Amino acid sequence: MTPVQSNALGEFEVLMLMAALHQNERGAEANGSAIRAEIEARTARAVPRGSIYVTLDRLEDKKLLSSRLLPPTEKGRRPKRVFRATPAGVRAVKAAVSTLVSMHRGLEPVLGSGSGLDS
Repeated sequence: MTPVQSNALGEFEVLMLMAALHQNERGAEANGSAIRAEIEARTARAVPRGSIYVTLDRLEDKKLLSSRLLPPTEKGRRPKRVFRATPAGVRAVKAAVSTLVSMHRGLEPVLGSGSGLDS
């Protein structure tokens, strides 16, 4: 039996990384609110605001995301923190998706071939 990898990501961490990647690919600012909106729009599930920032910090601690502060756009406003997936973050998402695709293979009769994991 193969031991579970200690660097394996949870589902929500993968969603967060993928949402940041979507924002980055569009050239948009991947701040916490934009990442939350991306996940909610694509998964049709509510995401608690607090869980976003806790997870963003954790992913940054793991070196899967990096962040920087943008200057405030209005006087008296706080600077906006924006995120970018690191090369390690991209590799982690690829590994997570690959694992799901591998586990999906052979389950098409049960799950259907339109589950979005077809390769």
